[in-house]
Amino acid sequence: MKKVILSAFLLIGLAFSAQAQDISKNALGLRLGDNDGFGGEISYQRGLSKNNRLELDLGFRNSNEVDALKLAGIYQWVWNIDGGFNWYAGLGGGLGSWSYDYKANGNQYKDNGVFLFVAGDLGIEYNFKEAPIQLSLDIRPELYFNSDKYRSDNFAPDLALGIRYRF
Repeated sequence: MKKVILSAFLLIGLAFSAQAQDISKNALGLRLGDNDGFGGEISYQRGLSKNNRLELDLGFRNSNEVDALKLAGIYQWVWNIDGGFNWYAGLGGGLGSWSYDYKANGNQYKDNGVFLFVAGDLGIEYNFKEAPIQLSLDIRPELYFNSDKYRSDNFAPDLALGIRYRF
């Protein structure tokens, strides 16, 4: 019985690894989500091998009270589902800076600082065959390391839709 189960796992693993990958050498576009105000990020992906890539994202926030900048780097593993559909998982982190300036009850509050974070990434993507376009949907849980008034908690799940040009 153990041999049958082991053989089944080996065959399933072989089937998944034998499917062709569709990872572009480069992809550039936008990652549109909402993680405490980081609504948009410029996103760049660099293929490292047939199954791995690096994603770099630069996010901006500019509101009435808070301005922030965030840089994230995620190492991703990519697996083919079927045709142009892939799913991926990754680990990484980043850093950023923030400043706020607001008035409440006749007082003006100003502060600024930096933050570091670690992140995971889990998503699905579709690479169009007819055009060099990639659409993705992912969730990126981020754990922040900072001691400031900008974030009241140290955890933020970032759900985002990505659209990139592959080249």
